[in-house]
Amino acid sequence: MFDDLPPDLDRLHTMWLQRIDAKIAALARRQTEEERGRRNRPAPPEWIIELGIGERRPPLQIHTGDCHMAGKRHRPVDRDEARRLLATGFKACGHCRPDSLLGITDLSSNPALTAAAAR
Repeated sequence: MFDDLPPDLDRLHTMWLQRIDAKIAALARRQTEEERGRRNRPAPPEWIIELGIGERRPPLQIHTGDCHMAGKRHRPVDRDEARRLLATGFKACGHCRPDSLLGITDLSSNPALTAAAAR
């Protein structure tokens, strides 16, 4: 039978230690790369608008940037655009409540805004 291991104990120990050292170094490199990736990951946008399906992809809802209820199709918007879109009648996500975070309360009670949103 073919046996590629050395016949003496000293070389077996050395070989075993080299394998362990190599594995430790590989795991340390991987952990360093993962940490670097987490540090360099861009921050999520503060606000996003969920987009519909189709060629024109109409905007559907406003979300906070880290809302897990937002669909796959979305684009970032700044604070002013999020406020403007909510004020013109776009729906706010019921989960993350961007309207409350932006200080916009009960737009449905304003008849002028309700009529503008109906158009």
